[in-house]
Amino acid sequence: MQPILFIDRDGTIIRETEDEKIEKVEKLDFLPELLYYLKKIKEEFDYLFVMVTNQDGLGTEAFPECEFWPVHNFIIRLLESEGIQFDAIHIDEHYEKDNHPNRKPGTGMLTAYMNGDYDLAHSFVIGDRATDVQLAKNLGCKAIYLNSAYSDTTTKAELMPKGWKEIYEYLVSLR
Repeated sequence: MQPILFIDRDGTIIRETEDEKIEKVEKLDFLPELLYYLKKIKEEFDYLFVMVTNQDGLGTEAFPECEFWPVHNFIIRLLESEGIQFDAIHIDEHYEKDNHPNRKPGTGMLTAYMNGDYDLAHSFVIGDRATDVQLAKNLGCKAIYLNSAYSDTTTKAELMPKGWKEIYEYLVSLR
């Protein structure tokens, strides 16, 4: 059975913006050392890479798809150009107030991974919010809570690194 890295996008791969909306490439800023260490993880480990992201209101007038997709596709193309390919990408467009089961920390988008074919006990959710830690619990995974502006010291995770170098070193230590 294959383990999975469920990886959040905003705040984990790219820096979160103050307005929490990245609708143009000029606002993109990748986390330091992300490309180097994510590529090393992809090359040296057997994790399935699954992106899981909440994009509040995607497809609405407030966040039209014509603003989202060019930026998202740029992110994916850049990662792929560095040898970092995601095996799957799951995007939820619901607002928190909708209480939709697909929205993290809900597992609605991820039920295909919960059928016993994957090694969830040795899988991780990597994210920058308490909802990512809760998603890990809901999936039966471990959580890596990447420090950010949203860091909450009361949230308990397997690892609370400051960056991708620490995540890589931690995964190496588990071998």
